Amino acid sequence: MNIYDKAHELAKLLKNSPEVVDYKKRVELLKANETNKKIVEDLRKKEFEVYSKQMQGMQVSKEEMDAITNLYSIIQHNTEIREYLEAERRFSILWQDIIKILGDAVDIDFNVNM
Repeated sequence: MNIYDKAHELAKLLKNSPEVVDYKKRVELLKANETNKKIVEDLRKKEFEVYSKQMQGMQVSKEEMDAITNLYSIIQHNTEIREYLEAERRFSILWQDIIKILGDAVDIDFNVNM
């Protein structure tokens, strides 16, 4: 069996894995609910802004942190968003693990800054 056959086998296993199936289901549910979709988009935007400031060594304001805290408070009471974020986290862990395994196999560190 050649490497491409194994890659297709992995793709099939991924497609049918519980992490991928659940994540895709949660993505579709989120897309169908504009309010929840907007909440998640706002959270991502605010998290990115804070992260960007931190990476630039800038101070993050109390208002910015309060905005994120408020969104997380809303999310704690919203089962659909909470389940989406959890499914996303599980998929992300799976994906990172696979990339690490492949990187280790070819002795390449994908986390190296050039």
